[in-house]
Amino acid sequence: MDVMENTIAWWQVTPNVLWTDWLLYLLLIAIGIFVFHARKHEHLRAPWRLILRRRLAMSSCIILLSFATIGILDSIHFRQAVSVHSDGSLRYSNEAVSLFDQLVLPLKTNIEKTYSAPFATHLYAKENIESADGTVRRDYPKLKYGGSHLINSKLSVGQDVRARGIVGVKNAALIMVAIIFFFAIWQSVKQKQKLVTTLGRMWHGERGSYPWKTVFATLGIIVLLICLSQQLAGVYHVFGTDKVGKDVYYLTLKSIRTGLVIGTLTTLVMLPFAIMLGIMAGYFRGWIDDFIQYIYTTLSSIPSVLLIVAFALMAQVLIENNPDMFSNLQNRADAKLLALCLILGITSWTGLCRLLRGESLKLREADYIQAAQAFGVSSFKIITRHILPNVMHIVLILVVLDFSGLVLAEAVLSYVGVGVDPSMISWGNMINGARLEMAREPIVWWSLLAAFVFMLLLVLTANLFADAVRDAFDPRLRGQ
Repeated sequence: MDVMENTIAWWQVTPNVLWTDWLLYLLLIAIGIFVFHARKHEHLRAPWRLILRRRLAMSSCIILLSFATIGILDSIHFRQAVSVHSDGSLRYSNEAVSLFDQLVLPLKTNIEKTYSAPFATHLYAKENIESADGTVRRDYPKLKYGGSHLINSKLSVGQDVRARGIVGVKNAALIMVAIIFFFAIWQSVKQKQKLVTTLGRMWHGERGSYPWKTVFATLGIIVLLICLSQQLAGVYHVFGTDKVGKDVYYLTLKSIRTGLVIGTLTTLVMLPFAIMLGIMAGYFRGWIDDFIQYIYTTLSSIPSVLLIVAFALMAQVLIENNPDMFSNLQNRADAKLLALCLILGITSWTGLCRLLRGESLKLREADYIQAAQAFGVSSFKIITRHILPNVMHIVLILVVLDFSGLVLAEAVLSYVGVGVDPSMISWGNMINGARLEMAREPIVWWSLLAAFVFMLLLVLTANLFADAVRDAFDPRLRGQ
């Protein structure tokens, strides 16, 4: 077909929504509906106010929102137009890119030949280099992109990094001043007081108010990292490059979406099984309770890793035997990720189910439920109106606590070769690839360190936030 190589505008794209993208969008819609509903009910707003007034919880929440923002931007996929046909129609690329890819385009496109260390200007290993006069010498070749702007400059790498770092710090300071004044003006208008008074109250802090200094300190660190990345990541490989020359910083940031998908979508799969079966077992008792107990006791007695590996291999065979179902490699990798979420969800509902069964057994004997049964209220209405609202604090606590465990589970499964697709970027695949890198000479350490630091930060902040959620929603701890 005749194709005209016309200039293509950046906005000429077509959506390419993956299955996991749809589920993440539905999750965001559900969260938005819950927030809208909670704003109208004081008993739902009160625990969240307790959470956000704790310094560690507020700081953890801001960091988690930063991770979530990257994950959402990386979940808006589209295919760009590459040329125009003779009839005026557009021909689109087979590769789907995300909005996050467009924002950090230099990190994605600046691909070197092979390994290079952080902030390096030369490759990590020596190669044979042919000079202009035909002689061959063995030396470290220069990088194609990393530090290439210094070829005709008298500055050293250290001097250039220092100068760019100062510019990044200045930009971050200006942005933070603007953010602080925006919040102060918003609070002064909301509370109908002078701007100076609001700034003083935010600085000194009052008992029972939000920890503004912690909020601005955390935001300041995040803004500083963004500004430093904007100054340095485009001209240097901040975390070095991997075996095929890809920027490790880019791979680490892209892995955030995979971790969030595993942690959130697995929970959506797990909740219906755990809530429905747990409440049914505790409320109806009898043979229903015995049957449900038999199911989750049997599942709990099987080693979870073996069960997950078995299901994962079955899903992998099914996907590989039906290649016509997927238009490209990205859809195939996304289908494998979705299958892994389903597998983890189906095999991890037993713990929450056991807790809900015990709580339902206790609530069943409460006076208000006994009265509802005496008045002939149906079991369905009793479960949905009386039991389910009174066990939701347990569900919320367990969901937040299990999130970090699921993120770590992806890393472990990818390490043993049954996790996400090898073509998908994830912390597990990075750690798996680092096994051989740590055994070579010289050691390539930066890929493992980058994946470890980002995964540690996500899991640690999720655990700190989970502790605050547990304290706020558990009736026995709320008073303390």
